[in-house]
Amino acid sequence: MSSRLNTIIFLGFLAFIVISSSVFFVDQRERVLLLRLGQIERSDYMPGIQFKVPFVNEVRRFDGRILTLDETPTRFLTGEKKNVQVDSFILWRISDPSKYFTSMAGNEERAKQRLSQIVKDGLRAEFGKRTIQELVSGDRISMIDTILVNANITAAEFGIDIVNVRIKRIDLPSEVSSSVYTRMEAERQRVAKELRSQGAEEAEKIRSDADRQRTILLAEANKTAEELRGNGDAQATDTYAKAYGQNSEFYGFYRRLTAYQNVFKGDDMLVIEPKGEFFNLFSAPE
Repeated sequence: MSSRLNTIIFLGFLAFIVISSSVFFVDQRERVLLLRLGQIERSDYMPGIQFKVPFVNEVRRFDGRILTLDETPTRFLTGEKKNVQVDSFILWRISDPSKYFTSMAGNEERAKQRLSQIVKDGLRAEFGKRTIQELVSGDRISMIDTILVNANITAAEFGIDIVNVRIKRIDLPSEVSSSVYTRMEAERQRVAKELRSQGAEEAEKIRSDADRQRTILLAEANKTAEELRGNGDAQATDTYAKAYGQNSEFYGFYRRLTAYQNVFKGDDMLVIEPKGEFFNLFSAPE
């Protein structure tokens, strides 16, 4: 009884292994190949549960999603014979798993290397037709479309579909950029020096014009002051003359007192003999 039970258990376990080896699941994100002794038997599986011959068939799975290949920055020569540094990436997917397996042995790294070379050849050809100005500010869409058409013709032989090629950056090589920046700096310094010279010239013109206007204003002010002073002196002389004419003795007396006040002001002491016409008022009348 025990031997029969062991046999049943063994057969059940063997049946489970056979059944589990006969069933496999295809995910919608995968591309699946069924191999028979290393040869491709089927490649058109839809997502869901599928069956195979156990121990004879082998299932190979590949990523069916859009994959990204980020390229290392590469130098290309433009139509002006100038080097540019291009940073780009490639969007691709497996379109035919049979061709992909046959040509690349299902090796994704080998496929990336081949794709990289195909796209670089396309970029090199298109960059060689254009100037830097056209590459930077021109229509890149038509250029990428041309690259995609030509690259997909070659990639289709490997069961690969190149979805898109994107250019992230276009730069000048570092040594060229340094010289360009140096020239730009020198040009900016030249422009700044020229602007400073023009500013200094304008400042000198403004300063000279201000000095000229100042001189004119001062001259006119001095002229007006002299005229006013002359008119005042004339009016004062006329006033003095009229006053002298009305009472010459009082006028002379007043003028002499004013002269005394101007001469003998302060704490100064004068020791002089009071003779002369100026001191007539200090002596008694004869």
